[in-house]
Amino acid sequence: MTSAPTLTDAAAARVAAIAQKQAKPAILRLSVEGGGCSGFQYKFDLAADAEGDDAVSETDGVKLLVDPVSLDLVAGSRVDFVEDLGGAAFKVENPQAAAGCGCGSSFGI
Repeated sequence: MTSAPTLTDAAAARVAAIAQKQAKPAILRLSVEGGGCSGFQYKFDLAADAEGDDAVSETDGVKLLVDPVSLDLVAGSRVDFVEDLGGAAFKVENPQAAAGCGCGSSFGI
């Protein structure tokens, strides 16, 4: 069984705040697309609901959804929300990533 990614408390709080402002459910979809400077890139979207085959994890009432194809590339990851001098962003801590880039939004396996 592949382990679904999880949200940190900071990421869950940020998703909840964004969802409340947009009057949407507190559900974040993480997917992986080809591209980026390292081969794959992370994509984040608010979702209305889970699809039937999504992997789902929940933190503080906020759901994180991952489709089956993306799950193989992000299994065991943690999604965090960080604020620093470079700005504020969701960051994926992916134990499978063998390479990354400076912006943190793409990775290679």
